[in-house]
This record gives sequence, structure tokens and C-alpha cells, in this order.
Amino acid sequence: MGKAARERTLPENEAKAVMRNVRISPQKLNLVAAAIRGKKVASALADLTFSKKRIAKDVKKTLESAIANAENNHDLDVDDLVVAEAYVGKALVMKRWTPRARGRVGRIHKPFSHLTIVVRQVEESA
Repeated sequence: MGKAARERTLPENEAKAVMRNVRISPQKLNLVAAAIRGKKVASALADLTFSKKRIAKDVKKTLESAIANAENNHDLDVDDLVVAEAYVGKALVMKRWTPRARGRVGRIHKPFSHLTIVVRQVEESA
């Protein structure tokens, strides 16, 4: 019984992890995502470990999840993995109000983001 298994959307040499509804603006999250895009996973983990950005800890956790998915679910070699894609999407925006002068209000937008990290196994060309 149960549902039929879905077709795999990624190629056989890729794995991904998604972090949803993170309380940070997409612009700020994309700065950290751009820093690891295209790097080997060992280098990307080192960069995230020593980054001063607050969100780097959560991005590192998502990258580690993608690595674990590649290793455990898809039998890929961790030493050959590269961050193929790291992209950010908009999520909901909480709207808040703050009082301003002369009885007016000022809008405050508190944006949320989604982060998707795709790792790919690349064979070393000797």
C-alpha cells in the first residue's frame, strides 16, 4: 500500500538539501550562498566555519545535510563532491508597524528565505 515512489528529479551524481523559512532577507543569505557556490565541499565547510555572518551556521548545517544525503541515500563519494548550486528564494514577509510622527505609521518588513544546496560528484581529471 502507500503512495508510489516519485521519479528522481536530479541526476544520479547529485544530491540536495533545502532549508525553508529562514528568518533572514534573501539578499543577506545570498551573500553567504555565493561564497560557497562552485567550491569543493571541504573548502566550503571551512569557509562557513570561519565566516563572521550570523547565518553561516545555518548554511553550514544545510550543506552538511546535503553531504549526508549524497553519502547515505545516493552512495556518492564525499571527497569528490562540489557545491554545484546554492540558490536563495523568497518566502513570506511578516508586516509590522511602528509609530511615526504626526499619527502616521512606518512599515517594517521582516522577510523570510528558502535556501537550496545541490552537491555534485565530480570525477578528478588527472
